[in-house]
Amino acid sequence: AYFSINLGAGYIRRTGIWLRNFKSCKRKNMRILLLTIVVLFLSACTSEEFDKASTEKFDKASTLAEQGDADAQFNLGFIYDKGHGVTQDYKQAVKWFRKSAEQGDAKAQHNLGVMYHKGQGITQDDKQAVKWFRKSAEQGDADAQYSLGVLYNEGLGVTQDYKQAVKWYRKSAEQGHAGAQNNLGIVYHNGEGVTQDDEQAAKWYRKSAEQGDVEAQYNLGTMYLKGKGVTQDDEQAVKWFTKAAEQGVVMAQFNLGNMYKRGSGVTQDYEQAAKWYRKAAEQGHVRAQNNLGFMYRNGSRVTQDYEQAVKWYTKAAEQGDTKSQNSLAVMYEDGEGVTQDDEQAVKWYTKAAKQGDATAQYMLGSMYRNGRGVTQDDEQAVKWYTKAAAQEIKYAIIFTILGFLLSKFIKNEKMVFIAFVVISFLWGFGSASISGLFTFGELAFGYAISRFVKGRT
Repeated sequence: AYFSINLGAGYIRRTGIWLRNFKSCKRKNMRILLLTIVVLFLSACTSEEFDKASTEKFDKASTLAEQGDADAQFNLGFIYDKGHGVTQDYKQAVKWFRKSAEQGDAKAQHNLGVMYHKGQGITQDDKQAVKWFRKSAEQGDADAQYSLGVLYNEGLGVTQDYKQAVKWYRKSAEQGHAGAQNNLGIVYHNGEGVTQDDEQAAKWYRKSAEQGDVEAQYNLGTMYLKGKGVTQDDEQAVKWFTKAAEQGVVMAQFNLGNMYKRGSGVTQDYEQAAKWYRKAAEQGHVRAQNNLGFMYRNGSRVTQDYEQAVKWYTKAAEQGDTKSQNSLAVMYEDGEGVTQDDEQAVKWYTKAAKQGDATAQYMLGSMYRNGRGVTQDDEQAVKWYTKAAAQEIKYAIIFTILGFLLSKFIKNEKMVFIAFVVISFLWGFGSASISGLFTFGELAFGYAISRFVKGRT
């Protein structure tokens, strides 16, 4: 059984681009307030009252937009985009955003760029998205500056240019845009378009995290965990991981599970560890699924439950996790939580072995040597023992030669096996660098060689 405790795998970059919200009225003119009333009626009226009132207000709002009022055109576009009081209609949203954008409205320009970027109501076209984001960004719109930074960062609709991405992220971040602040932290951490600087990365993550940005909260937690740009502090890592985990960030949930499991920055608490592993596992996180399987199989401060162990190992194994594939194979081999089934054991050992897992290769070799779940086959046994041993190549060479020599000079098969046991024990005892697995794997490999050679001579 295996337990994964690797923490802080990667940082989260914000890549989402979204519409600017319903526009607040800058004019005192009561005409513009009519559009806001449309949204308010969604929650303030009964269905019948709403239908009548919203129709009246929408008609008046449409009239203003038709008369060329840029604010009204923007808000009408937003109403169509969200389907507030009307049937959602992206083409109509594009139509009205365009009319407002062509009059120079920065918010409408940004939203028209979003529609082009997402291909909603119009053919997807990132070059057009860049065009409209730029018009809006140059007017100082923080959302557009962030969006333009994302497209430069990803090379969408424009040649990838990290320095341009940094330029626009910074302009937006300095206006307090949380997504831009997080992404500015990312580029400082990675050294993309700027000199790598973890202190600057932590600074910008913090600004974003303190606004509640979930990606930045996870990223800041990771900086505290690894001691990058800040003094290493497990308690601070737990604080920020918790904030992100409670909002559903899967890596934060997994890391929090590990920290409760280890007692890092918090009092050790296996129930809390299992809680956060489960939340991550239910979102499909492979290592969380493996760890939850481990806890149920071994009864690690949770009630031992082989069926639950099999459930979570299977989910991880089906995603290609070799640790879970190995553990699942063992449970099938031993009949833990499932009907004993050597064929299923071979199936899962094979999947892990083909991915290069030495333990699975060794176990698969044993299944072939003993004819369990497969037809007995020394050649296949040698093949898989060789692959396992070859991961410690110098030992593989030694034991290959030894297997050949013993098969030539010792005719009694039992004596060959005894000789391997003695040599393996002495070798393993004298070298701390050789694990028990490889010692006995090499023993089995050498012994299989001896049988194989005997069969050929």
